[in-house]
Amino acid sequence: MPSVVGLLEQREVVARRRVDELREEADRIQAELAVAERDWKEWAIARSRVGEVLAPAEETGNGHDQADRTAPTADGQAEEASSTPEAARAKSQVPVWREGLAWSALSVDYQRILTVLADRARLHQGPLTCQEMAASFGMDVVPARVEALRSKAKRLVARGWLAEPAPGRFTPARGVSGPGGGS
Repeated sequence: MPSVVGLLEQREVVARRRVDELREEADRIQAELAVAERDWKEWAIARSRVGEVLAPAEETGNGHDQADRTAPTADGQAEEASSTPEAARAKSQVPVWREGLAWSALSVDYQRILTVLADRARLHQGPLTCQEMAASFGMDVVPARVEALRSKAKRLVARGWLAEPAPGRFTPARGVSGPGGGS
């Protein structure tokens, strides 16, 4: 009959092997993540450079410094940008919603979408379409602007900030309320 100490030692060895395997896997994933992040930053820089090259002549006449400070967003609004990849990444990333996550984690454009939808929900007015959002923001209701808003709204739905109860109609997701926090 095996001893209790012997059985405990066997279990300890199995548990230690599992920890070692998981550490090796975590190290491998961290290395892959570093490569993927570097690749992502390079693509963001490339897109930014192409945007500078393709900018209209009157914009390029203002000098390189002006192009670095502001970049047009998809909906035509000027957005503060920086030449550092980290700043560009922070603006374009939409975190997955979780209890207590503040709206300040999102860029101003996403916060505007959440604000108008939260106000409507608070007033029990129901979901909004992207055309209605564009009109409420004072934008021209043209396909380019509406599609830019739709893209952002769909991204917010995918990350849990918004719900889409009917196709093309958006409302805050359950639990998401108020600009101060996620709940």
